Amino acid sequence: MAVKAAGRAASRPNDKPSPGGSGGSSPRASTARGSGPSGPGVSPDDAVSPRADTAPELIQLLTPEGERTEHPDYPLELSADEIKSLYRDLVLVRRIDFEAIALQRQGELGIWASLLGQEAAQVGSGRALQPRDMAFPTYREHGVAWCRGLDPAKLLELFRGVSHGGWDPKEHNFHLYTIVIGAQTLHATGYAMGVQRDGAVGEDGEAVIVYFGDGATSQGDVNEAFIWASVANAPVVFFCQNNQWAISEPLDRQSRIPLYQRARGFGFPGVRVDGNDVFACLAVTRKAMQAAREGQGPTLIEAYTYRMGAHTTTDDPTRYRLSAELEAWKLKDPIERVRQYLVRSGMADEDFFAAISAEADEVGGAVRKSCLEMPDPDPVSMFDHVYVEPTALVERERVQLAAYLSSFADEESTAAKETAR
Repeated sequence: MAVKAAGRAASRPNDKPSPGGSGGSSPRASTARGSGPSGPGVSPDDAVSPRADTAPELIQLLTPEGERTEHPDYPLELSADEIKSLYRDLVLVRRIDFEAIALQRQGELGIWASLLGQEAAQVGSGRALQPRDMAFPTYREHGVAWCRGLDPAKLLELFRGVSHGGWDPKEHNFHLYTIVIGAQTLHATGYAMGVQRDGAVGEDGEAVIVYFGDGATSQGDVNEAFIWASVANAPVVFFCQNNQWAISEPLDRQSRIPLYQRARGFGFPGVRVDGNDVFACLAVTRKAMQAAREGQGPTLIEAYTYRMGAHTTTDDPTRYRLSAELEAWKLKDPIERVRQYLVRSGMADEDFFAAISAEADEVGGAVRKSCLEMPDPDPVSMFDHVYVEPTALVERERVQLAAYLSSFADEESTAAKETAR
């Protein structure tokens, strides 16, 4: 049943803090936090408050060692087939990522933004979405694109420079990649307000999810989106993949408190989830999206993860971070922990893992083949979608470019005739 805004307001900023300061215990309730001083080298977790009971809670359902845990606010029941499907998603998404990096290194792509280490955050949240929900990505959400059924080749078209983002957002309810940092949060909030005004909010309603990184939280667009979403009670979930680095700037240069706690200042709940735990990301996102569909408004999810690779293929992370940091996060690998769980529980054997590995090779080969066979676009096609309807100026420029390009063909024809003589 739909929850009216008046009912929602009663559980918002004026609520009493829950015992123990469990800021992430439920996406429908947030806990007041204090902010204390921090200096260089002090982690955000240590800069929250001198009170021990205000340490941020990390929602986790699967430990790095592959042991299953429970959380009272996020029950999750998955069949063996569902868990194996999540493992398959993680492995195939990583293989697509590796293939794209190799293609860029070989000069077949102009640039690539790797998701290495963030697969669980993307697959877990992506699989939590209903077909009617709309997702707004940045430029790194290859795992979410996979979950929405988008052909990986469509992603490569953009990074190869042969399309402007060659997919229809409505076909998979997955919007085009956004390069401008944080801009998509306003797009998503506006779309969510449209969903609300269309009356598509209710038990079987629609919701919107928008992805961004920790660095984007320093952008004005993101904070403006928080304000609009809060005061409009918009059905949107803000999914922040906190991968610790905004290119070369560490998290402590972005915030002196855990990022999810910022939500309380805007009047809606925030929760921190283990971003390397696909189970937890699935459960937390499901609950937040359902709350948004029912009219309970926005939630900020901070997926606490790590960018194990470079920011993009033009970046060298060894210039600004220590290798020991990377090695520590390798022990929390999102794929390995699911594999360990499958082995421990007896849900999968070596034949299953071998089959997934073989399928990953096939997918990687198909991605490479698709990339190498992509035709170059007609240069004049750049004018096709500038506006919904053509304008006189655009048409004039189209004719000018077509004439310019045809002049080269005329010169080649003349040269060929002279050579033939």
